[in-house]
Amino acid sequence: MNLAAEAHGFLSPTGVEIAFVLVGLVTFGAALVTVTTRQLVHAALWLVVCLGGLAVEYLLLTAEFIAWVQVLIYVGSVVVLLLFGLMLTRAPIGRSPDADSDNRWAALAVAVAAAAALVWVVVDAFRTTWIDLDGPAAGATDVTGASLFQHWVLPFEALSVLLLAALVGAIVLSRKSATATPTPSTPSTPSTPSAERHGTEGTR
Repeated sequence: MNLAAEAHGFLSPTGVEIAFVLVGLVTFGAALVTVTTRQLVHAALWLVVCLGGLAVEYLLLTAEFIAWVQVLIYVGSVVVLLLFGLMLTRAPIGRSPDADSDNRWAALAVAVAAAAALVWVVVDAFRTTWIDLDGPAAGATDVTGASLFQHWVLPFEALSVLLLAALVGAIVLSRKSATATPTPSTPSTPSTPSAERHGTEGTR
């Protein structure tokens, strides 16, 4: 435990810690609305708020490189691809009954278990680690960028290929739905008695 941990305790939080908790609550609320709303477009827009809140959290933790990567890749690319996918697949704009499922309680149980396991792993791994927010930035661009693009290049490339496959799949689905709709046939004009009479006179 260093001087940053001894300067204040949990009962005397700093302004940065208060802002971190408030932004975390907003991000958590946006995540809940994202997975519970029945409007797909609203879910994508609330996802923007959730990912933007995570970027603010990274900034508060002095990891400015990860924060801008969060904004550029996830907010600026992933959400745009989701919106394009919704438009290309002709997803309903309003409330969609397909956006809800009967497995809501099972999904809630899995989400709570995953969140509890993640919190336990993070707390156990960084129990005695403190970040001096007043000191030099721990997530400097040069250090984080060198580590990220030396050891984590393959996951970034795999994510880009996955997003490209999703976009191509959305285009294929939209083309199939367009070719599956039958074209309305033009109704044939009924024959009138006068036309039949002229036709029989012409044969004579």
